[in-house]
Amino acid sequence: MPKSMTGFGRSRLENDAFIQTWEVRGINSRFLDLKWRLPLFLRCRETQLEKVVREYATRGRIEIHLHFQSPRPEIQHISLNRPVALAMFDQLAALAAERGASFSPDVNRLLSVSALWQEDLDEPDPTLVAALSEGLRAALADFSESRAKEGQCLAKDIVARLCSMDAWCADLARLAPGVKQERTDALLARIRAAMDKAGADVSEDRLLQETAILADRLDVSEELTRLAEHLKRLRRLLADGGEMGKKLDFLIQETFREINTCGNKAQSMDISRLVVDFKAELEKCREQAQNIE
Repeated sequence: MPKSMTGFGRSRLENDAFIQTWEVRGINSRFLDLKWRLPLFLRCRETQLEKVVREYATRGRIEIHLHFQSPRPEIQHISLNRPVALAMFDQLAALAAERGASFSPDVNRLLSVSALWQEDLDEPDPTLVAALSEGLRAALADFSESRAKEGQCLAKDIVARLCSMDAWCADLARLAPGVKQERTDALLARIRAAMDKAGADVSEDRLLQETAILADRLDVSEELTRLAEHLKRLRRLLADGGEMGKKLDFLIQETFREINTCGNKAQSMDISRLVVDFKAELEKCREQAQNIE
């Protein structure tokens, strides 16, 4: 089943020691681009957590946010910068002594000085990391489910447009031989009229040569064969599932090339209108495919 690169996932796991809430958001991107918002104590584990993400996604710009709460101070990994706090008190005491003022420090005021509080950068407990990894997996599973739902909608939209293009491809195959014959007959008539007006003899061999060259230039049978095969392969890719976004983009590009050639070769207003409609639908397919992983 195709997956969209756009999606949202969330998980909240709670136990006696801590509460973890993960949020995962994704948008389309050519490559896997991870943006983390983690507590400082978990930054050293980004590489380990990235391996978990790669189990669920291979492309897209993914933002991952962890909101971590714990009533246990040893888990919070927060400590007071004691040297700085003591230096501040010493400076204030010295200032009070110089001015002959009494100094009675209020330790509670330290709670409001955010610069004195810091998160430890020590390695987190492996048990804690394992629990957080499970929370991340739960959010990624939710994220993957939302991407699968949107991917299914994208695939249905592309298949519906492919049905329209199949019909136009059949119309092109029906109209092209008539256009080739009409243009060939018109060329023969113009050549004969010009030769008669000039009083020159008409060489049938030369006429056949010119008409053969024109017929070859107007022939789009090979392009139509490749066009039909590209449409079939697009359907097979959507049905097979898995990572397909880059393949879809390449095939759509090749389909554009074939339909452009058909429009350039077959000099007909009816065919030109079909080609314009075909390219408009194909462009919409390309826009949808750019959101598929």
